[in-house]
Amino acid sequence: MTRARIFLPAMMLMTSCICAMAQQSDLFSHKRINLYGMKAMPHSTGNDHRDSIARNRIWRAEQPRLYEYLPGQEERQGAAVIVIPGGGYIKQAYETAGVSMAKWLNTFGVTAFVLLHRLPNQPDVTDPTIAPLADAQRAVKWVRAHAADYGIDPHKIGVMGCSAGAHVAACASTVSEDHSDCGDSLDTVSHRPDFAVLISPVAYMRNTGATWRTREPSVQRLLARFPLDSLIDRHTPPMLLLHAADDRTASPTGSVEIFKALLGAGVKRSSLHIFPHGGHGIALRSQPGSTALWPQIAEEWLRETGFAGK
Repeated sequence: MTRARIFLPAMMLMTSCICAMAQQSDLFSHKRINLYGMKAMPHSTGNDHRDSIARNRIWRAEQPRLYEYLPGQEERQGAAVIVIPGGGYIKQAYETAGVSMAKWLNTFGVTAFVLLHRLPNQPDVTDPTIAPLADAQRAVKWVRAHAADYGIDPHKIGVMGCSAGAHVAACASTVSEDHSDCGDSLDTVSHRPDFAVLISPVAYMRNTGATWRTREPSVQRLLARFPLDSLIDRHTPPMLLLHAADDRTASPTGSVEIFKALLGAGVKRSSLHIFPHGGHGIALRSQPGSTALWPQIAEEWLRETGFAGK
């Protein structure tokens, strides 16, 4: 075999390896924070299993956890956001709807944590309607309990999510009952976030039903258990809602109904933006027309409301 014939396959193999490495997320190189001890995890059978991960998506989480993303020491604004990636409640797209959002938050001084929570279809989950919410509540409590370690104001801790992740964030903001208690010191820490950013949220409304259709029975039950318009009250934190009018997956009427409920409950400082285009799951990059302005709108809203800024 000639050198040329040997060289070409070797170069092709090297190129494919480099491309594969480039596609890998840096999520797992960041500090991992497990939210529970394996034997103290609520709503769990206690059965051990491994993560199921493919193409920067996690389909099953062995342990609910956070990954920290820190801004520069001098740029820190004293605020934190827990980013909850979406994926239809069957997976979490942690790169496009998690890591990218965390890095963007870091650019204007906000400390970010990416949450990987349990999913309703996991065999170790005893109550599929509760586990994702419980993990989000636990995440808020953990960040609040460790706020001083990160230079965070414990009253400036928010949640942010896209699609199903936005639903988890909305539930964490509206459900008064704490489902994350597990018999340790965090049981006494408040589980409510101080603000929420909801992007293309899926929702279930008492009067109008679900804004998103799913064939998964466990997800249907989860959505129906938490009718957001009836859960919102004067204790609900301010919310920023971002949605595209041409979203064919999760109707923008859900965001409209959430905003109406916020107004009706007297929740001040909330804001709603429905863009003409963008489809479902508005991302950070390559958005059409005015939809491309949403990161600037979100940053300015965080500053205007006093959450991003000392």
